[in-house]
Amino acid sequence: MSVRQRLQAVRAMRGQMWSPGRPSTARREDRVRFWQAIARGASTEDAALEAGASAAVGTRWFRQAGGMSPISLAPTSGRYVSFAEREEIAIWHAQRVGVRDIARRLRRAPSTISRELLRNAATRGWRVEYRATTAQWHAERRASRPKVAKLAADDRLRAYVQDRLAGTITRPEGEPVPGPDTRWIGRRHGRRQDRRWATAWSPEQIANRLRLDFADDASMRISHEAIYQALYVQGRGALRRELVACLRTGRALRVPRARSQRRGKRFVTPELLISQRPPEADDRAVPGHWEGDLILGRDSSASGTLVERSTRFTMLLHLPPMAGHGSGPRLHNGPATAGHGAGAVRDAIAAVITTLPDQLRRSLTWDQGAEMAQHAQLRIDTGLEVYFCDPHSPWQRGSNENTNGLLRQYFPKGTDLSRHSRDDLDAVAAALNHRPRKTLSWKTPAEALNEHLHSVQPGSVATTP
Repeated sequence: MSVRQRLQAVRAMRGQMWSPGRPSTARREDRVRFWQAIARGASTEDAALEAGASAAVGTRWFRQAGGMSPISLAPTSGRYVSFAEREEIAIWHAQRVGVRDIARRLRRAPSTISRELLRNAATRGWRVEYRATTAQWHAERRASRPKVAKLAADDRLRAYVQDRLAGTITRPEGEPVPGPDTRWIGRRHGRRQDRRWATAWSPEQIANRLRLDFADDASMRISHEAIYQALYVQGRGALRRELVACLRTGRALRVPRARSQRRGKRFVTPELLISQRPPEADDRAVPGHWEGDLILGRDSSASGTLVERSTRFTMLLHLPPMAGHGSGPRLHNGPATAGHGAGAVRDAIAAVITTLPDQLRRSLTWDQGAEMAQHAQLRIDTGLEVYFCDPHSPWQRGSNENTNGLLRQYFPKGTDLSRHSRDDLDAVAAALNHRPRKTLSWKTPAEALNEHLHSVQPGSVATTP
């Protein structure tokens, strides 16, 4: 075929189409095996090995997709020509096997083979040549259905989502709080982007709160999965990339979270274990049962957390270091000057719990830490029954453990917690208490607590801040 005839053949078919580079040799079946292994919990390297790809290729697949499978993992129906069939077509076509003969061998219609040879041929060199990899790339490009993301098309919805992902905290009286400059040191996962001092609603909270704030506007609806994909998937561009710092993990990838075990000391009697706690505390029907714990920071700094089991209302304990802390060598069995000794924790709990009415002071569940060694005196001072979890069983304080995870976006691990003032803690508690919760039918803990107080004493209880 002369050059003129080749040019005419290319123009008659579709014109020359330049590819963005060397077509990928990865088959769809290989990528399906890769994402199926990821779904089973395998590491990126092991999933790539199972798919027959290198670790670098598997890492690129994982990062470009934001940790989410970009293709369907359901088995193909056989309606479309597969990559293996395209390899057979390329070999037989190079051997000058006829279209009908190829169709009989593959048990396909002759029109299918003829259309495949024309539509998916390589034309980069102004030649009509059929290659399996190029044909697969053309088929996948043609099968994609690009669609503008809802967040990219709706400015009002995008502004609502971004404001709740990266809003500022205000004090109870409405004054904005600039917050401390907290930086992450990247102990285990390497350096990450700094977290935001922000309200940082989760995508699920935002998606479900839209139904309450815009009950009559059907256009203000979006799923939490769409919000995650707008942050994770490269090329979407609907949300600002830096907003991933407002997620609780601070990551732009979906990866499994490592769980750590907490350790405590066995110093309580069997009569004070959680098994002896009243049954009304287990079913969360009656407010007034609390769970507590400490969150620790650098240089033995700490803050305390109290979470009400029924409404998830949160109060934070200010535990500043005492005089003389850090000024000299630590004495063995000396006084606890870090601020979270048994006496300091007892006084801090009594100071905040006595501000509540009697019906909200029923019990307190803590782990078996030495900071609760003076639980008997705490019971005398406040009338609060104190119970302890079993050793190494943090799930028995599920509400408190979940809240501690939320608090880590404000008080990252490895930072000095003693520099946070009482006002800072109150601002963070107000932020948590005014965020909607799924378990409360997307009401806020403050709203749930107010409803209970008004039902007990109608017209006589002030609204919680």
